[in-house]
Amino acid sequence: MAAASQPLDIDGPVTELGEFLRSRRDRITPEEAGISSYGRRRVPGLRREELAQLAGVSVTYLTRLEQGQSQNASDAIIDALARALRLDADERAHLYALAHPAPEKRPAVQAGPEIAKPGAERLLHSMGDVPAVLLGRFNDILAWNRAGHLLLAGHLDCEAPSRPEDRPNQLKLLFLDEHVRDLYVDWEDEAALAVASLRYVAAQFAGDRRLAELVGELSMNSPEFARLWAGHDVRLCTSGGKRFRHPEVGELDLNYEVLHLPEGNGQRILTHTAEPGSASFAALRLLTSAT
Repeated sequence: MAAASQPLDIDGPVTELGEFLRSRRDRITPEEAGISSYGRRRVPGLRREELAQLAGVSVTYLTRLEQGQSQNASDAIIDALARALRLDADERAHLYALAHPAPEKRPAVQAGPEIAKPGAERLLHSMGDVPAVLLGRFNDILAWNRAGHLLLAGHLDCEAPSRPEDRPNQLKLLFLDEHVRDLYVDWEDEAALAVASLRYVAAQFAGDRRLAELVGELSMNSPEFARLWAGHDVRLCTSGGKRFRHPEVGELDLNYEVLHLPEGNGQRILTHTAEPGSASFAALRLLTSAT
C-alpha cells in the first residue's frame, strides 16, 4: 500500500515578505504553536499550511501573499499572521511594511549622495563632549562631532563624512575594519543588532539601489554579515548599552540613544553617554579633553 502523501512547502518566486514569513515560521515548532505534528518533516518549523491554519487563511492565499501576488492583505490578516508567528512589536511593524509597501513618493531620497540635514548637523556639533554621529538611511556617516569621531573612529580622517566619494559607513566599519571591530567588547551582539536595524529600515526603502549595493558588498566580503542578513531578524534601535574597548582610554560602559528625525528620510542621530561619576564617565571626559 502506497504511503499517504504529505503536504509540502512548495517554493515559488522569492520576495522579501515570503523570506521573512518563512524565517519566522522556521523558528516555531508545531508543539510550541499547539498543533499536532504528522509525517516526516522537511522544514524545521511550521509548514506553510500549518501557519495558514493558525492564522485562519487558505494555503492558496498565504502562498500568493508570500510570492508577492497579493498586494491588498487586510490589517486583520496581517494581525492574524503576526499573532500566529508570535511577532514582537518591531517584527509586526516590519511585516506591515513588507505587506503594505509605501508607494513611490519619496522625493527626499535622492539618486545621488545623501545630504545631511543642516539642522541635524548643527545639533550634533552643539552637543560638545557627548559623542554623536549623524547616520544616513543605510548607515552612511553623514557627520560626527569631535567626540563622536574620537570615540568611534579616531583612526579615520575627521573630515571623511563630508566627502561622499569616501564617506565612512557604520556597517562597513563594523564588519570590515579591524580597528572598529576590536572597539566593541560584545562585537557579536553589536553586529547582530546592526544588521537587524538595517533590515527594519530597509523595508521602508526597498527600491533604493544603494541598499542593494551595500548588502551585496557586505555579503561578498563578510560571511558573518551574510549569515545575519539571511536570518531576517529585525529591530528598531532606540536605546541601550554598549561596551567599548578603546585604544586610548580603555573599557567604557556607555548608554546610547537614537534620535530619529521626523522627516521620515531615515536619518538619525546616535548619541553616547556615561553614568555621571562612573569610571566610564571619567574615561570619556579624558578622551574628549585630549588635544
